[in-house]
Amino acid sequence: MGTLVTFIINSILLGVGLAMDAFSVSLANGLAAPKLSRGMRLMIPLTFAAFQFLMPMIGWFCVRSVAEAFASFQRAIPWIALVLLLFIGGKMLIEGLRGGEADHAETALTPGTLLMQGVATSIDALSVGFTIAEYRVEKALAASLIIGGVTFVICLCGLRVGQRFGTRLAGKASMLGGVILIGIGIEIFVVGIAGG
Repeated sequence: MGTLVTFIINSILLGVGLAMDAFSVSLANGLAAPKLSRGMRLMIPLTFAAFQFLMPMIGWFCVRSVAEAFASFQRAIPWIALVLLLFIGGKMLIEGLRGGEADHAETALTPGTLLMQGVATSIDALSVGFTIAEYRVEKALAASLIIGGVTFVICLCGLRVGQRFGTRLAGKASMLGGVILIGIGIEIFVVGIAGG
């Protein structure tokens, strides 16, 4: 029983740690588009949760099967996250500087953009595959599901907070959201390069 509780607590803490970038991006999305449809308000946290579930499982599989190739790919992770978030954040910043963001905020958040955000914020979760590599597949799936669930709740909160402040910030929200995304990209890159 104690081992199960420890496993659940560790998985929740891992989920909280991994979800921080996704939380910030959800916050930025809420700032940029405070009047999102109900479907999009659900789609954003679901996308981040799905990627945070998938990435540890992909990492687990890679460690169990193609560990050498995965180790080489891991060095590219900070670069991939930096490029994706600079691109998305730059687009939001330019849109905000041009004005008229209130009309385009939700349409700018396309499924493609959301997928890029999901990849960029969860790609570091691939390395979780190393920490859960000794787990059997059932336990690895359970840990990844907990991580995904925690991410969903955290991102939903971030989105709601962002929407509340986004309404108050009106015309500057998209620019602020873009700056946040660029900052997250730089932070992931610096931490990844320093750690590597």
